[in-house]
Amino acid sequence: MTGVDQDYDGPILECRNLSISYFTRAGEIPAVIDFNLTLHQGDSVGLVGESGCGKSTVAMAIMRYLGGNGAIVGGQVFYKGRDLATCSEEELRQLRGSDIAMVYQEPMASLNPSMTLGKQLMEVPLCHEDVTEEEAYARARQVLSDVKLPDPDRVMSCYPHQISGGQQQRVVIAMALLSNPSLLLLDEPTTALDVTVEAGIVELIAEIAKKFNTSMVYISHNLGLILATCRRVNVMYSGVVVESGTVTEVFDQMRHPYTKGLFNAIPLPGTNKKEHPLVPIRGQLPLPHDRPPGCYFGPRCDFFEAGRCDVAAGRATVAMTEVEGEEGHVVRCVRWQEIDWANYKPEGLDGTALEAGEKVLAVKGMKKYYEIRDSSIAAMISGDRVRYVKANEHISLDAHASQTVAVVGESGCGKSTFAKVLMGLETATDGAVEFNGQDIANEPVQGRSPKQVGSMQMVFQNPFDTLNPSHSVGAQLARVIRKFGVETDPDKVQNRVLELLDLVKLPREFVWRRPRQLSGGQKQRVGIARAFAGNPSLVVADEPVSALDVSVQAAVTGLLMDIQREYRTTLIFISHDLSLVRYLADRVVVMYLGHIVEKGTTDEVFAPPYHPYTEALLSAVPIADTAIKKKRIILEGNLPSVTNPPSGCAFNTRCPRKIGSICEAEVPPDVEASPGHVIACHIPLEELREVDPVIVQVGNGQSAAE
Repeated sequence: MTGVDQDYDGPILECRNLSISYFTRAGEIPAVIDFNLTLHQGDSVGLVGESGCGKSTVAMAIMRYLGGNGAIVGGQVFYKGRDLATCSEEELRQLRGSDIAMVYQEPMASLNPSMTLGKQLMEVPLCHEDVTEEEAYARARQVLSDVKLPDPDRVMSCYPHQISGGQQQRVVIAMALLSNPSLLLLDEPTTALDVTVEAGIVELIAEIAKKFNTSMVYISHNLGLILATCRRVNVMYSGVVVESGTVTEVFDQMRHPYTKGLFNAIPLPGTNKKEHPLVPIRGQLPLPHDRPPGCYFGPRCDFFEAGRCDVAAGRATVAMTEVEGEEGHVVRCVRWQEIDWANYKPEGLDGTALEAGEKVLAVKGMKKYYEIRDSSIAAMISGDRVRYVKANEHISLDAHASQTVAVVGESGCGKSTFAKVLMGLETATDGAVEFNGQDIANEPVQGRSPKQVGSMQMVFQNPFDTLNPSHSVGAQLARVIRKFGVETDPDKVQNRVLELLDLVKLPREFVWRRPRQLSGGQKQRVGIARAFAGNPSLVVADEPVSALDVSVQAAVTGLLMDIQREYRTTLIFISHDLSLVRYLADRVVVMYLGHIVEKGTTDEVFAPPYHPYTEALLSAVPIADTAIKKKRIILEGNLPSVTNPPSGCAFNTRCPRKIGSICEAEVPPDVEASPGHVIACHIPLEELREVDPVIVQVGNGQSAAE
């Protein structure tokens, strides 16, 4: 284990006037300008901002891993008082992974596809510490258990492609924590995780940080996560920090219009699309080589004043100003003292209520089992050579035109399998799936008519696997438009492509770019644009905005609602972001281990009576509001293995409200709490109604910590 030097009492990390550029054939591209950060032992700071603002570039500069065309062109990075520019390659190699560790956003980019996960994990202690292979294996197995991965021995023997995306991210987090680093950099560390696992991971990282006095830099677009994990926060925009201070100062007394814009784009508890519409930040993030003079946020700011905001007085951008009475709270704005925030009411998304139309989708008792053949000697002796993974068990739900039905639950609960059956990527084992009156449960996508395929489209969770790397963005969008007959005239096709790029807030010049030239968030936006290019009547969106920053999430949410309003689209919204589900969905279906445990309107599901699992999901949602107090519910144990699910209630092994042996012996009945609101639980409905709300407002402007 590499720890903090006991005789060093200065800052663990210092970035002084750091400027970073990338050098291309087109010239120098300034990515980060004049970045300052001081991080003390055991402290934590968050970096927030839109995709492309320079957050990850800062982390890469700290790791001295900018690639062949990136370089620090100004300023310095000090680790424990030593300028990292003076370190040799061997010294940097020793620091990386031991003293300084990093969790990257894309787990598959961090894992070797040709090695088992166990060997990759064991490499960390074997390379940096004097341990035996047996000790390294035990350490690796233990940390997999710590990050809530079921069946650690199986995971140790798996290759990366044999586990889900969320599980891959947990393995990467485990790898970073193995050496107990003194500085931990986390680049969107929980993006691919569901909320219960995210809550557990956040607690785990906090425990390790406290135990070993680890300093942390969190990079995230999830402001609720920053509130839960960090003491200070830096808000970045187009390569510069526009506001910095303690989390409480910035969250409660934000001074920069961009910071305010980020918070206006977040769906907070109790908000809905009619009374509290989201407000996307208008315009687009400027490209690094095309930043405006003066304040970089000027063209998108409601408070822009020509002659003041576009003048930087000989600097690259506007200078930082300290907020009086709040030491360390600084803001990069010339008008922050003049803005009347109390009377600032920007126009939000159109929250006009949509009336549900005719029934488009009816799922009746749908089951999906996967057959597993066991060739082991033990199975041959017992005769039990065939087992089944019950991915979906008796799924029943309806969806109407102009309606959004959200399907929520942890990774492995069967959400994506359900989506695959709808799309014909899998066929059902039993039951019916009626789309526009036709049963398509046993019709694979190859057997469906072109009209059926065009009427039902999907936005996948991982855009890296769904975009053709050899075709431009424009070509891929145009292909869909032509294939489903939306437009055939080349000029009209091209205009439609440009309109789609506008809708998902991508620059029009991206029409010529290929996927490798886009960030993760930008690729996801292209995937969303492609799904809607054919004007489908039903769209299955599998975690469609999990990789996007909050301002783009708001814009895409508005896009989804606009399309519904115009085309009466039915949306099946699969997500672990319950805040967005609360805002967007008309009905919610809660799944656990293949079963529906609760379903009803959004208001019904988000208020008592809750199913105990729904209650736990709500308690795990990170909320970017210091005036909110949440009930803390920790689910004990791991998600059961799908190859050996528990008898009785599927949730009984983790349920904090388990009432006895009946939960283990009998499948719970569906109880109707109100018309259409169904809870599958043995606990009497009267008891569930007496449960206190999970989320409580403790006062205006009053911190929940107070």
